[in-house]
Amino acid sequence: MQSTIRDACADDQNAIRRLLCDAFGRRAEADLVEALRDCGALSISLVTERDGELVGYIALPRLRSPKLGLALAPLAVAALHRGRGIGSRLIKEGLNRARDAGNEIVFVLGAPEYYERQGFSLEAAQPFPCAYAGPYFMAIWLGDARRTPEPVIYPDAFDAIP
Repeated sequence: MQSTIRDACADDQNAIRRLLCDAFGRRAEADLVEALRDCGALSISLVTERDGELVGYIALPRLRSPKLGLALAPLAVAALHRGRGIGSRLIKEGLNRARDAGNEIVFVLGAPEYYERQGFSLEAAQPFPCAYAGPYFMAIWLGDARRTPEPVIYPDAFDAIP
């Protein structure tokens, strides 16, 4: 059966938590999503369902700066479903929704060999000062607009991640 991407809903919260804890081997990312939801920073929250089971999740929280910027964090796919393009489809749908909502740029902290295949680049993020700047900090512009770089400031909920 084909997997379906849809908006996460309140009934998904426990399944999202289990998926994130299993995918990352700790609860920090699940706690992050809950904190982002509680403070209203969770701009886009999508799940992938396959045969009634939640097998993928992506969050795109609003950044404190730049104004029309989002973060991609976290992205998770259940271990038994990896390598099937679920993460790529979640990213594509998340970026499309972000663009449609008027956002201009999305930042991610992750493996360049994976996220560069999704269109992210180190070069796009390089001019933006950020506490997470470095070899894993990437960005993707969602349109033609290229604003003057300003500091990338994540929601306070990110400060709790070890």
